[in-house]
Amino acid sequence: MSKQAATQSSNGRRRFHVRRGDVVGVITGEHKGSQGKVLQVISKKERVIIEGVNLIKKHVRRSQQYPNGGIIEREGEIHVSNVKLVERPTDEKASKGKKSKKSKKSK
Repeated sequence: MSKQAATQSSNGRRRFHVRRGDVVGVITGEHKGSQGKVLQVISKKERVIIEGVNLIKKHVRRSQQYPNGGIIEREGEIHVSNVKLVERPTDEKASKGKKSKKSKKSK
C-alpha cells in the first residue's frame, strides 16, 4: 500500500490526528512546548493554524477593513506532524445523537 493511500480515507479526503477545536501542543521546532487551540486545518498543505502559536507580522495596505494599514500580527501555519493532541473537547450534541449498543445475550 502506498504512503498516499494510507493517509486518505475511503472518500478520498486526507485524515489527520487533529481537528478544528482540538487543543494541541507543539512537539518540535521553534515553538516547541507551546499549546493552543486549532483554528484551521489546511489538508492540501498538511498544515494547521494554532491560536497564539507561530505569530507572524503581516504588512497590510490601507483598505476598508484596515483604514490606516500598518503591521498586524496573525498566526502562521505549522506542519501537522509537529503537533500532538493534548485534549479533544467532548461535543455533547454529537454524543446525544449516537445510540449506545446493548449487548444481547443468547439464551
